[in-house]
Amino acid sequence: MRISPLGGRRPKRAELADFVGRPVDPIVTPHAKLLIVGINPGLWTAAVNAPFAAPSNRFWPSLAASGLLPRRVDAAAGLSAEDEAMVQARGIGLTNLVDRATAKASELSREELAAGYRALGKTVAQMKPRVVAILGITAYRDATGRKKAKVGPQLDAAGAPRKIGSADLWVLPQPSGLNAHATLPVLVEWWHRVADAAGMAYA
Repeated sequence: MRISPLGGRRPKRAELADFVGRPVDPIVTPHAKLLIVGINPGLWTAAVNAPFAAPSNRFWPSLAASGLLPRRVDAAAGLSAEDEAMVQARGIGLTNLVDRATAKASELSREELAAGYRALGKTVAQMKPRVVAILGITAYRDATGRKKAKVGPQLDAAGAPRKIGSADLWVLPQPSGLNAHATLPVLVEWWHRVADAAGMAYA
């Protein structure tokens, strides 16, 4: 059972610093079609123990607008059991490269990101997704050392799909409200491309 440290209410700004370093529970979906991998939890997310919970984040609105979810999730005060079950029923799992909350992703070291990327194979083996989508090209470059990597499906030197376990690897834009380039229409287009690769229906 997912428990919110604040008992189902939104955090106050003065409380956020109390959640530095806190982990956030993943959404575990056995035999998922799509595993979405964030960089690390923000402080708001850690405060309510819900992925991408900050109201300014475009993650949940973009999933609903793309049709990958049938309705929009409001995770700002926490994630309900009903919402989590809906995500799982759609074949989506959620985790992070680094499970340590920070005010900014730039506070993470390259060593942390690299270790998180190496450990991702265990999560893939557990959920068995068709596609893994990492959200954030800069973090992906730092985690892998692939400095020329671009957003989209990842390919090896021979042009073959790069994989984690048996899953095809994609990198998508970071949906944070701080990323001005990742507008809602841009994110929706990327979700559609990933859904097609994962064999998922959308409206």
